[in-house]
Amino acid sequence: MNRKRILVTGGAGFIGSHLCEKLLEEGNDVVCMDNLFTGQKDNIRHLMDNPYFEFIRQDVLENIYVECDQIYNLACPASPVYYQYDPIKTGKTSVIGALHTLGLAKRCQARILQASTSEVYGDPEVHPQPESYRGCVNPNGIRSCYDEGKRMAETLFFDYYRQHGVDIKVVRIFNTYGPRMRLDDGRVISNFIVQALKNDDITIYGQGQQTRSFCYVDDMIKGIRCMMDSQEGFTGPVNLGNPNEITMLQLAHKIIELTGSKSKIVFLPLPQDDPVQRKPFIELAKNKLNWEPTVTLENGLERTIEYFMSILRHL
Repeated sequence: MNRKRILVTGGAGFIGSHLCEKLLEEGNDVVCMDNLFTGQKDNIRHLMDNPYFEFIRQDVLENIYVECDQIYNLACPASPVYYQYDPIKTGKTSVIGALHTLGLAKRCQARILQASTSEVYGDPEVHPQPESYRGCVNPNGIRSCYDEGKRMAETLFFDYYRQHGVDIKVVRIFNTYGPRMRLDDGRVISNFIVQALKNDDITIYGQGQQTRSFCYVDDMIKGIRCMMDSQEGFTGPVNLGNPNEITMLQLAHKIIELTGSKSKIVFLPLPQDDPVQRKPFIELAKNKLNWEPTVTLENGLERTIEYFMSILRHL
């Protein structure tokens, strides 16, 4: 009687596939929608025989015709390598995808969660970044398709909330890692691990003093689920991420140590608009959701390294 029908857009992606798996474990009926641009069937292959799981290969730029009780809108490439490949499509995915999922939520009277991003803060001048900080974003740089697309998606969510009373939830996801990341994902942890396992040079942009905070995927899924189930009227946005900060140089040395790699570190020019520092302020998530990360970086890296080793063995 309590089984919900839940739509997950981007459900074959890295975070989306873990979310689909968790929702099924909780006894829900899950519809996974993905155009497989960055998502992969291998991420959800183990779910295909579940009678309560359904996969639809579709782009969020197309109208969505399903019935559902809840919607998680995760559809959008999140790696600079992929979202810069077709920046116009990236912007359209964020904006038109938000419009289509919000329209569906309005019609079905469904609660909808938007997977926003720490990129809405741009290259921040405030550290760590609280939800009240409005960001420092270049509106016409090479990362703008993603940064500004996600900012506009948040705008649309709150306009639908104010104008139409749609039950919205908005989370801002900080750097997340774990099994099911793509080998060619292009983000720092997957890059470093794959390079280390192959004993290739580890490439660091700039001098390696820029910082990030990394959240293991299991912790992120718990945070997303807590937000979806939070009290009505609490819309967010809420930062979800791990506040433990590390420099890129420290991360490279840690991954070399954990893999026993013979890789050397090489330095390349820093890309345009690459944030110098990124760290979430998560007091709101602690207070409102009773959530904070529990998996240490070392434990999370060990699990992620094991996953990439298994993938590389079968290539």
